[in-house]
Amino acid sequence: MSYHLPSHLTDLPIYKKAMDIIVLSRSISTYLNQDLAYLNADGTEDNNIYFSGDIVQQSSNLAPQIISVERESCSDKKSKHLASLDYLTTRLYSNCKKLEKANSNGRDYLPILRGELKKFRKLQRTWMLTL
Repeated sequence: MSYHLPSHLTDLPIYKKAMDIIVLSRSISTYLNQDLAYLNADGTEDNNIYFSGDIVQQSSNLAPQIISVERESCSDKKSKHLASLDYLTTRLYSNCKKLEKANSNGRDYLPILRGELKKFRKLQRTWMLTL
């Protein structure tokens, strides 16, 4: 999906942080998948592998939601995009906590991602006041 980005958007701290989170979550997911892709001794797969995909999907949706909020002129629709952005960050944070229980060395990197999400939420609150 390609977007025509408003010129000021790439300068927004929240947009920059969203892009950082995308890169970080993809790297962590790749690292986790190497450990979680193997079948358990009983032939079942590790359910945590799905959470690693979820963090990539949810983080990839942060930037498009920010773009949608910035482009929207109707306050009701803008509020819906803001609520969706809040939901994404909550789910992303929750999935990071779940993945920290996974049997993988990659789980050591998840507190870094959760820290970045905390910074993102602070930026989000400040940004919402400017809208």
